[in-house]
Amino acid sequence: MKPIRQQVRDQIWNQVWNQIWNQVSNQVWNQVRDQVWYQVWNQVWDQVWDQVSNQVSDQVRDQIYN
Repeated sequence: MKPIRQQVRDQIWNQVWNQIWNQVSNQVWNQVRDQVWYQVWNQVWDQVWDQVSNQVSDQVRDQIYN
């Protein structure tokens, strides 16, 4: 059995480590989530914008020249 001082030290260390780990992991997750969301959103927006703008320009051109 560990001495009480060692038990207290271990318990404090575990609590501090868990708190730090939770904070860091949450921050990292939030940053990664935000970056991935931003990249995906930009890609989707660019694709949709390209498709829509091409369709609209094609329709306008067809109406003007027909």
